[in-house]
Amino acid sequence: MASYFDEHDCQENETYSRAQPDLMEILRMFLREDEDALLDLLPQGERLAPPAAKHIVQELPRRPPSEEELKNQTKCPVCLVSFDAVVIEMPCGHSFHSDCLLPWLQKTNSCPLCRHELLTDSPDYERYKEEKAKEKEKQFRVEQLHNSMFG
Repeated sequence: MASYFDEHDCQENETYSRAQPDLMEILRMFLREDEDALLDLLPQGERLAPPAAKHIVQELPRRPPSEEELKNQTKCPVCLVSFDAVVIEMPCGHSFHSDCLLPWLQKTNSCPLCRHELLTDSPDYERYKEEKAKEKEKQFRVEQLHNSMFG
């Protein structure tokens, strides 16, 4: 039986196959905790978010579960256990157990559910976010102009 490439009269793109690691290779990177190799897998121009700013995390509102949350047995979206002790509320309105949310915010600056981003202590990342937002706004204006001209 002929190979796929022989049947379709084409050759395997060697640069693509070498550039894209297989699933087992990615799994080995995770197991080795090889962060540099994993970062290389990100698309060009993308960056991993740094942890949330410590002062922002400390200022997040902490409260006991509300009567409604207790009555409905509302669960933390991370651990799926009903709220019974202190609840931390994110600016986006999502609530979590402190034991679930705080370790997350020590690794990244966003809500685990909706990815609403908090401020970070990294001026480079904050600049990157501003540039990304400006680029998105510019793209929106170009599309708006194009649609107004060509309907």
